[in-house]
Amino acid sequence: MEKSRIWLSSPHMGGKEQQFVKEAFDTNWVAPLGPNVDGFEHDLQSYAGVANAAALTSGTAAIHLALIILGIERGDEVLVSTFTFSGSINPIVYQGAVPIMVDSEPDTWNLSPEYLEQAITERIKLTGKAPKALVLVHLYGMPAKLDEIVAICEKYNVALIEDAAEALGSSYKGKKLGSFGDLSIYSFNGNKIITTSGGGALLSENEEWIKKARYLATQARDNAPHYQHSEIGYNYRMSNIVAGIGRGQMKVLDEWVEKRRAINNFYREVLSGVDGVTFLTEPNEDYFSNYWLTTILIDEAKAGVNREFVREELLKENIESRPLWKPMHMQPVFMDYPQYGDGCAETLFENGLCLPSGSNLTKTELDRVESALRRIFNK
Repeated sequence: MEKSRIWLSSPHMGGKEQQFVKEAFDTNWVAPLGPNVDGFEHDLQSYAGVANAAALTSGTAAIHLALIILGIERGDEVLVSTFTFSGSINPIVYQGAVPIMVDSEPDTWNLSPEYLEQAITERIKLTGKAPKALVLVHLYGMPAKLDEIVAICEKYNVALIEDAAEALGSSYKGKKLGSFGDLSIYSFNGNKIITTSGGGALLSENEEWIKKARYLATQARDNAPHYQHSEIGYNYRMSNIVAGIGRGQMKVLDEWVEKRRAINNFYREVLSGVDGVTFLTEPNEDYFSNYWLTTILIDEAKAGVNREFVREELLKENIESRPLWKPMHMQPVFMDYPQYGDGCAETLFENGLCLPSGSNLTKTELDRVESALRRIFNK
């Protein structure tokens, strides 16, 4: 009999989502917008400590609207972390803009401040002006080197779009991620630390920007008794039903962060003493990661096995694991765009693995994973 599947990061309901969804049904608020959308936006604002939020259909939609609000147009250059998911970079191309990809640094695996400044100064030499914006990703919930990156953006007048899709619940120097950008985004995709099945949000201290985002996200409908449109709009607004799930999920967010961090500690104990295996780790007390996914690097020369061997052996036990993100500059669709770095992200991709990290993993499931890992590493 085949063992049940252990997923990398499956949705985890807390039990309070249904009351918000039921309320939406009972009051017939099943159409887009409604009290749950307003409530979810308020919950996000309060949690992140940001004045304004717009609940949207995805994190990608949020990045797209952020770029539009910042005036990014065809031919403009936008800096972006190369070590990320394609949702961070696709909206740049939607706008006809040019993504300028920046490598990682080894401490947090996030965008390198050194190569960020190099990219900006090189683009100024080549084009006569700095890129207009930076899409900064906090990878796997780990805060980027924000002091240095924010200072560089301010120095060169580069707008900061903070991609905290994987980092809800993480913080830097006690301040929540998603509160550092001129505009910031969250994702509530099915595998994120909380989920609305699909969804995202755009946050900013600038009230007019968020008002603009809501307008654009509802097909840019003008204030008129009939349907009138003066701008191109998008169908990006979150529904009242989906937002109800989000309101319930916010009730358990801190608990889910604790569970993810406990799972990270579990793996550190299981793999302690294994030569050639290292973890993505908070550099110091300024960094607090939600450890959305527990990630490891495997040095084949020391461990005796490589990333793919471990992944395939886990798969034989019906346990899902996944390589780290394949850098965007290595993707066929993006490889012709400029890239600055020294290959750090490529090394991470070649040697890195994400382990099952869902907050709903049972003890029986964790025991299965532990047994498999001990066998693989002869521990």
